Amino acid sequence: MTDSIAIAISGGIDSLVSAYLIKEQGIDAFAIHFLTGYEKPDSPGREALKAYCRQLALPLVVVDLKTSFRSLVVDYFSNAYHSGETPNPCLVCNPLIKFGVLFEKARELGARNLATGHYARVAKNRQGRYQLFKGLDPHKDQSYFLARLTQEQLARACFPLGRWTKLETKALAEEKGLQPITRQESQDVCFIHGTSYADFLAQTGRLDSKPGEIVDTTGRVVGTHNGLHQFTVGQRRGINCPASQAYYVVRIDIRNNRLVVGFREDLSTDRCRVRDINWIAEMPRGPVAVATRIRYRHRAVASVVTPVGDAAAVVRFDLPQDAVTPGQGAVFYRGDEVLGGGWIER
Repeated sequence: MTDSIAIAISGGIDSLVSAYLIKEQGIDAFAIHFLTGYEKPDSPGREALKAYCRQLALPLVVVDLKTSFRSLVVDYFSNAYHSGETPNPCLVCNPLIKFGVLFEKARELGARNLATGHYARVAKNRQGRYQLFKGLDPHKDQSYFLARLTQEQLARACFPLGRWTKLETKALAEEKGLQPITRQESQDVCFIHGTSYADFLAQTGRLDSKPGEIVDTTGRVVGTHNGLHQFTVGQRRGINCPASQAYYVVRIDIRNNRLVVGFREDLSTDRCRVRDINWIAEMPRGPVAVATRIRYRHRAVASVVTPVGDAAAVVRFDLPQDAVTPGQGAVFYRGDEVLGGGWIER
């Protein structure tokens, strides 16, 4: 397996078709599957994965990343809620697990690149810098989740489905008789099954359900909560406080253990601060007009990003945005190109 491509496989159709496309090019490749320790009870076992890979005559390597996944992803998830933020584990998993420790395992086996089933594109410009672009399928584009990959990681990344639509992927699998093990689309939080986020966090033993006050934007007490980790900015359900109109979570006040609520109009803001930015393109030296996506299902909106130091920025939206949530990723685009991404601050 020297100087080959490792293909991260999960058992789904996207990784299977990605592997097929690589094999069709005559490239030496092997499949690599990692264990998180949080698999569903009905997750495909080793024999099922071997059968999955035999369709393409791919050798299979299974690696145990349980310790790394717990410390780098699950602990991050718990710590974010403990800090009053709403985490985005995929933005952490991709650079630290898939293109981090998993790729290091693959490299030890002779791989020079790692392929995944992400719908995104990567290219190298004339200056030798790697660029990340949206996948061509606007309904499936996953470039947002890859915004924290470094230049070194993008240099080793391969996304065979970047120019494919999901419909084309399914059609090719049917035409070639390729049989995925799992047919369900992957979830944003792959390690939580059959329970709520709040219950999962309670089970980790990291968070206590500490009751506190619910106050409106004037500071008036309107109710009580059973734990701030059960809420996120913009949330409507679970507040259970009567008012002339529905309350939404406006802010999570960790210091005072208070949930601040308001009406729909109180959710809007025309700016936010972003920290720990990973610049994929060269960092701008001054204000730059971009489109900013503040969560995965959010349509990127016109804005101006002004760098503050090397890894922070102030984002000013052309039009106020609702539920700008601390802890979520803010990803900056210029057309289809991902310029970089960081974490929204409180």
